[in-house]
Amino acid sequence: MLPAANVEMMNLHLAEISACVAPEAHAVLVIDGAGWHQPGRRLNVPQNITLLHLPPYSPELNPVENVWAYLRSNKLSNRVFETYNAVVDACCDAWNWLIAQPDRITSIGTRSWAQVNQ
Repeated sequence: MLPAANVEMMNLHLAEISACVAPEAHAVLVIDGAGWHQPGRRLNVPQNITLLHLPPYSPELNPVENVWAYLRSNKLSNRVFETYNAVVDACCDAWNWLIAQPDRITSIGTRSWAQVNQ
């Protein structure tokens, strides 16, 4: 697990993906508009990776948005947390509960009727 979400960590992530791409292959990585995904911010994109940016605010094109909405609605809503650590623990518990169910993740991420309305 990386300690932060920033350009330096994104560069490490891209290097790791690049190392896993077969020599004769090329990877296309679909990414959102997070600040650390922007090429003008010292982002080092390896030659064997192309970044494909999603349009601004397009949760319907990013299935993981449905996963986050599901967790917020089903595991993290209507609660009061006494401490920051309680928030982190609840998020970790919710995430671990969900990743133990890959079929549920697939269902949440692929259902056409699911929309994130924020």
